[in-house]
Amino acid sequence: MKLITLNLWGGRIRKPLLDFINIHRNVDIFCFQEVYYNAHRTVTEEDRELSLNIFSDLQQLLPNHFAIFKPAVENIYGIAMLLKNNIDILGEGDITIHQKQHYPGIGANHPRNLQWVECEVDKKIYSILNVHGLWNGQGKNDTPERINQSQRIRHFMDTINTPKILCGDFNLRPDTKSMHILERKMNNLIKINNVSSTRTSYYKKEEKFADYILASPDIIVNEFSVLSDEVSDHAPLYIDFN
Repeated sequence: MKLITLNLWGGRIRKPLLDFINIHRNVDIFCFQEVYYNAHRTVTEEDRELSLNIFSDLQQLLPNHFAIFKPAVENIYGIAMLLKNNIDILGEGDITIHQKQHYPGIGANHPRNLQWVECEVDKKIYSILNVHGLWNGQGKNDTPERINQSQRIRHFMDTINTPKILCGDFNLRPDTKSMHILERKMNNLIKINNVSSTRTSYYKKEEKFADYILASPDIIVNEFSVLSDEVSDHAPLYIDFN
C-alpha cells in the first residue's frame, strides 16, 4: 500500500500540483489538507490565486479513486482523502478536534476535524486518519487548545483496534507535549528518519516542521520519504506499507 499526504496550500501552485498528482496517480491513498470545494469567493495571497474547486479537479484527475471531502469551514474548505477503487471502504467519517464558537468564517483559528477511513486490502484491515491541526498565528508550540486537540485525537485513536496511520499537517513542533500525546503507541516516522524539514522553498519562516506520518507498531513500513517536489509550501510525505 502506498500513501501520500500533502497540504495543498489551497492549490496555489495549481499546474505543478496537478502534474505531481497525475504522476503519482497509482498511489493507493492520498490524504490532503487545505482543500477547497465549490468555493465562490475569489481569494488571493502573494499573487497566487487559490484553486477554489481543487477537490473537483482531483476527482477528475483520479477517476480510479473514491474521493471523500470533509469540510471544516462553511462546507467549502477542509480535508480530503482519495482511495483507489479496489480498496474496500468499511467505514468512514470525521470527528471534531477543535471547535471555535461563533466563528466568523475568516482567519486561521477555525474549527478543525479529523477524517478517518477504515478499509480492507488483501484481507487486512487498516485505519487511515487524516488531520489538519490548529493554527493560531503564533507558532507551533503548545497551547491549551492544542493539548486538548491532541487529547481528542488520542482518545479516538485508542478506540481503534486495527493497524493505523495518522498523517497530515499537525501544525506542531516535534518537541511539544501535544506531539508526545499523539506519539504514544505510535512510531513517528519523521523522528525515526531524522527528518530536518517538511517544508519547501516557498515557506519563508524559520519553523521547518508541520507535517507527520505516525504508524502503529503493527504497520510494516517498507519505505518512507519526504518528497522533493515543490508543489506547495509543504513537502509531500510518502509511505509504502503493509
